[in-house]
Formats: sequence, C-alpha cells, structure tokens
Amino acid sequence: MDSPKRRILHIDMDAFFAAVEEKRRPELIGKPVIIGGRGDPSRRGVVSTANYEARKYGIHSAMPLKIAYRLCPHAISLPVDYETYLAASHAFKRVLTDICPSMESGGIDEAYLDISVSNDSSEDIAHGIKIGIRDNTGLTCSIGIAPNKLLAKIASDMKKPDGLTILGEEDIKDTIWPLSVRKLYGVGPKTEERLKEIRITTIGQIAGISQERLIMEFGNSYGRYLYYASRGLDDSPVITHWEPKSISRETTFQTDVKDWQEIAKTLAALTKEVVSDMVGSGYKARTFTIKVRFSDFQTLTRATTLHDFFDSEEEIRKAVFRCLKKVNLDKRVRLLGVRASNFS
Repeated sequence: MDSPKRRILHIDMDAFFAAVEEKRRPELIGKPVIIGGRGDPSRRGVVSTANYEARKYGIHSAMPLKIAYRLCPHAISLPVDYETYLAASHAFKRVLTDICPSMESGGIDEAYLDISVSNDSSEDIAHGIKIGIRDNTGLTCSIGIAPNKLLAKIASDMKKPDGLTILGEEDIKDTIWPLSVRKLYGVGPKTEERLKEIRITTIGQIAGISQERLIMEFGNSYGRYLYYASRGLDDSPVITHWEPKSISRETTFQTDVKDWQEIAKTLAALTKEVVSDMVGSGYKARTFTIKVRFSDFQTLTRATTLHDFFDSEEEIRKAVFRCLKKVNLDKRVRLLGVRASNFS
C-alpha cells in the first residue's frame, strides 16, 4: 500500500497581539494599534505587532517605536502583555491538538500540523480549525497547506487576514517563483541586498542559479539551503517535542547606565527569570553566558561552564557574576542579557 501523500498545515494567527487586545477592548477595532515595549513611543523599544490599520502606514514588527510613532502619530500604543497573549496561544493550540495531535509549535502565534493521514479534505480541516478558533478565542487565523513545512509557511502568508491557501508541487513555478526573495523563509535583509547585487529579486531567479554558484556566494550550508528551498524542496519533519538549546533573558535600558549597582541589580533579576524558566521546564544547566552591549553598540559575551548541572539560583548567580568580572565596564551599558545552556 502506498504511503499517504504528505500534507502539512501551517497556521498563523492574524496580527495576534493586536487581535487579542481588540478582543478585550472592542473600542480599538478600526483604529491603528501598535504593541511593543512598555507602550510608550518616547522610550526605547520595538514594535512587537501592529494591526492591519497601522500597517497601512508602513509600520512593521521589529521597527523602533519612535519611528513607528513618526509614521503614525495618532496610533494607539500599548505595552506587551505577554501573559495574556500566552493564555490565548494555549487556547488556540488546544483547538489544533483536538483536531490533530501531530502539532509542532512554531512560536506563540503559529504552529504546524501533519494532516497526511487524515481522511478529511484539506478544505474541511482548515474550515474546522477556523471555526474552532473563532468559537474558542474570537480570533482569526490564516492557513497554508502544502506538501512540506516550507511551502505551507509561505502559503499561510499569501492571503491575510483570515485566508486559506492550498499549494501543490505543480504550483511552485507559477505561484512561488514569481514571489519576492524575502517571501522565502530564511532570507533576511542582508541576503536580499546581496541577491540584488547579482540581480536576483524573485524566488524563481534563485532557482535558476546553480548550486555551485549559490555555495560560492553564500557558503556551503546556506547556499545549499537556498538551492533546495527555492525549488520548494523541504523534508523537515513536524516535531511534536523538542529540547531547547538555551534559555535566555535580556533587557535594554531606557537610558544607558554606568552605575555598577544598577547593572548588578539588573543582572541578578535576569538571572532569576532564567532560573525560573529552567525550573519550570525541568532543566538544569552547566554553561552560563552574559551579553553586554555598550552605548556605542559594541557587544561582548562572556561564558563559564560549571563542573556539574545546576538549577540553584544562588549557584547560577555566582557563575553569572564571575562572567561579569571578565568585562571592563569602562563605558555606559545599553543592554544586558543572561543565557543558560548545556542542559541535562
């Protein structure tokens, strides 16, 4: 008997953080809403989510809040309420696992399902998910269904909001290849600029380049990725359980600091959060790293590996401060971070 044809579904919640805020505050509907940092555009921070009304002004995720405010001064700015968004994330993912237990979380607002063995049509499965999420959360989502994760993710972004796009291998030439290179997962601004330098602007044009040329331009690993991804080829599985490589927390000061006491207090607080995340996930770690970014954007990291695995806040804090002693704090500090890795 032939194995079932592979069908991967990618779901992406529509402007997730903003949609959650609109659900609990209906007066926001129809107005441009920006969510990021502490919700104060005069302070440091970046946009986490902008609703579709705000996006009309060119506002997008990761944009500095100050720039977003200049683009749309009348937008409503709100602070990130992560706990509320996490609860909404759990709610929509319960709908998914009720429909298909083979789910991979792709982040707080997205997920993959392997629906290959289902006897239901792709359209019926997507329709059931949309109704379930709307009934349980009041939110909408966009869905892409394709033979692999790469194409499914591209598909889910093609009709937003509340869209459904189903792609087959036969659609790669006419639907995927004309898209901008930035629509290919893993292609960021730097790669886009490099591709423009060699007159490549679409995914299809990448597919027209030999693997040898791509490796020469982008290195062995990334060059091979671009060669296969531009052809819609991806055999990565849906991973229903994964082990984290690291747990980290970092913060950017509203004003660059030089005071050692404030630096130490912040580092201790970040360490406490990292330890809390570790304990909550049932992990112990051996390696601890700090990141220090100065006012001139010079960034240093210092790490230490202990003789055993620990989840004790006291032991880990001592390790973190040993790392801090390796840093010459001769300039004002803009950002601090703490990372735990090498888990048991």
